[in-house]
Amino acid sequence: MAAILYRYAQYKEYDVSVGENTNILNFDDALTVSEYAIPAVQWPCCASIIQGSNYKLMPSGSANRAQVAAILQRFFQNVKK
Repeated sequence: MAAILYRYAQYKEYDVSVGENTNILNFDDALTVSEYAIPAVQWPCCASIIQGSNYKLMPSGSANRAQVAAILQRFFQNVKK
């Protein structure tokens, strides 16, 4: 989901820069994020779109309807122009 939102934001020319203090290593499963997806995961964490659950990002997990709704709501509040 992070990669989809990241690519959409790039397509729409939104700011997808990551702050210097953004560090996904604070999440217990950060090392399981695929290398290609690291920027796509860092950006929504920096923009407070994805907050994780119980100190985990769950990069290979499934998101339920409530989680997707929360992520989309934060995307439209924090990013969309």
